[in-house]
Amino acid sequence: MYEDVLKYFPKTIHEEISNELNEKELLEEIRLRNNRPLILKFSSKEKILKKYVTTNEILETLEHICDNSIYSYQSQIREGFITIKGGHRVGITGNAVLENNQVVNLNYISGLNFRIAKQIIGASEKILKYVINEENNNIYNTLIISPPGAGKTTILRDLIRKLSNGIEDINLNGKSISIVDERGEIAAMYKGVAQNDIGIRTDIIDNCPKSIGMKMMIRSMSPDIVVADEIGKAEDIEAINYAVCCGIKGIFTAHGHNLEDLELNPIIKELLDKKVIERLIFLNKLNKGKIDKVYYLNIKNNKYELLK
Repeated sequence: MYEDVLKYFPKTIHEEISNELNEKELLEEIRLRNNRPLILKFSSKEKILKKYVTTNEILETLEHICDNSIYSYQSQIREGFITIKGGHRVGITGNAVLENNQVVNLNYISGLNFRIAKQIIGASEKILKYVINEENNNIYNTLIISPPGAGKTTILRDLIRKLSNGIEDINLNGKSISIVDERGEIAAMYKGVAQNDIGIRTDIIDNCPKSIGMKMMIRSMSPDIVVADEIGKAEDIEAINYAVCCGIKGIFTAHGHNLEDLELNPIIKELLDKKVIERLIFLNKLNKGKIDKVYYLNIKNNKYELLK
């Protein structure tokens, strides 16, 4: 199950991890920190191993991730992560090299964090009814919000699959969906082939900034729905506004704990102020994948009100 990830590690680390795996616990993260213990995070516990990670083991792992050409992965490294086959994301820490207040490189790499991607069929079952507008055979413009690690990308992936294929039980026609997969985590494209099941009517552009990719897909693929994960830049908001003005629905995710957090984020607040988003769905950090609160846009008073 984890061979796609384990192949990147030196033999010493590969064996340590393999000895700790079992069918009962889902592995979520593998953390390598220079001169500190190897740590595995499972779905219900964390395990600190006796094995201490060396600088050479971190560099060897990074070399494997980059196909022995770290330079060719420079653009991803300076973003602080690399997405590998299967949609797994490897976070990277080290000494940041700055030019004009922009990170152009990381050197003296000190840590790697492998976040294990999981496709869970049916993960969107409970959220589905809040997203679908049955009356119009369409969806509401939706923003899914949670802190990192609460399962929003897993839910988003399954939601895309269902909407793309159509839902016979409620006579929902399958929708043409365009994903702008900037980090390669949703569809997990590998040499042009999606590693995850994202539905039969779904098109993907990956490794492309969301703001650029959304406009490209709208102009070229005529989607019913556009999807982007982890919005948060001013350009993202401008692209979402463009999509809505073109009559296209959207599903997006963002980081946050509650409505107050969104109001404090000037970029997301702008989106909310424009009343573009019709549903705000907050996930529970302590109970992964579970809904905490749902707000709807009350068009009578133009305010977000609690639905659940």
